[in-house]
Amino acid sequence: MVKLSASLATLTALIPLAAAQAAEWGQCGGIGWTGATACVSGTTCVESNPYYSQCLPGAASVAPSSPGGAAPSGTSSGSLPTGTSTAKLNTLAKAASKLYFGTATDNPELTDTGYTAILDDNTQFGQITPANSMKWDAIEPEQGVFTFTEGDQIADLAMTNAMLLRGHNCVWYNQLPSWVSDGTFTVAQLTSVIQNHCSTLVGHYKGQVYAWDVVNEPFNDDGTWRTDVFFNTLGTSYPQIALEAASQADPNAKLYINEYNIEFAGPKATALLSLVESLKSAGVPLDGVGFQCHFIVGEVSGSGLQTQLSTFAAQGVEVALTELDIRMTLPETPALLAQQKTDYNSVITACMSVESCVGITVWDWTDKYSWVPSTFSGQGAACPWDENFVKKPAFDGIAAALSA
Repeated sequence: MVKLSASLATLTALIPLAAAQAAEWGQCGGIGWTGATACVSGTTCVESNPYYSQCLPGAASVAPSSPGGAAPSGTSSGSLPTGTSTAKLNTLAKAASKLYFGTATDNPELTDTGYTAILDDNTQFGQITPANSMKWDAIEPEQGVFTFTEGDQIADLAMTNAMLLRGHNCVWYNQLPSWVSDGTFTVAQLTSVIQNHCSTLVGHYKGQVYAWDVVNEPFNDDGTWRTDVFFNTLGTSYPQIALEAASQADPNAKLYINEYNIEFAGPKATALLSLVESLKSAGVPLDGVGFQCHFIVGEVSGSGLQTQLSTFAAQGVEVALTELDIRMTLPETPALLAQQKTDYNSVITACMSVESCVGITVWDWTDKYSWVPSTFSGQGAACPWDENFVKKPAFDGIAAALSA
């Protein structure tokens, strides 16, 4: 028989160990996780995705991923529901008199043959947007030195697959080379810089691009103008400078202002609406407004989006959903995936209900290449396909809205 004092000593010694172990079904790892990484007896730590590992009973031990590690085999396990529709989304969109259902893509992804096998199907995607390769830092890294190689790769892909191409973008406060962002320009100098960049970029792809996001994200959420090299030097005149340069370079391309958080009434939407009105009344070439639609599961108002689309369309411009994704706090659950399906359905329904909403672009179609996890800690699973290229319930929600 063990003496009581020895038992107490043993128990006392085990308390820190137990405290350092995650309970059955508890989290035990993942990017950003700072808690226990060991599991209680009888359970092992199993990775669900890069951001969540869980203590599961009777499971084979799998080490949790470390930040920056390789992607796991997939976000959707056998316990999670998947999409069942066999519909082709671009075919449905065009049958409903929309111009396209499309996706963003990026050059590093194009070496993934599993990815391109789905991307290249123009019955699924009738339009593509280059996520990064036509931005200022990629196109004109040094003043007057233009590099079109990666942009051309996306443009050639669109042409080969008979897809529409959206250009993204001409003037944006972000992803600028330092010679622009840190430059000290006079009004005349920066005007010339914008004109040269926009006209060279748009002119290079003349006849290949359906629409350009000429001005990207000009406003803060409170409706004030972003303070950047463009506004600080040129004030509110820089959108007109960029739009006119783009129009002269390719008169047949549709010219857009692209913005987020205008999908509901508020100061940013009001500020952009005022800018659209003033540009249109001044005869400045402006054809469309892009609604980015980076949403959160459970926080989507389809009716509010429809109202905003209609409000902007009333100014004589077309509108489009240009960067759609709907993220969730990980891990995925059946309930979150069901809500995501509902949210995607309501967003697509809003576009379908507004004649001037010409098309929908998801900001990449697979979780494998989503921008969300690297930007929003602990969030992800924002796309209609998981990272194994398996359709999620969200796909069914989109298909149902397109065919309603």
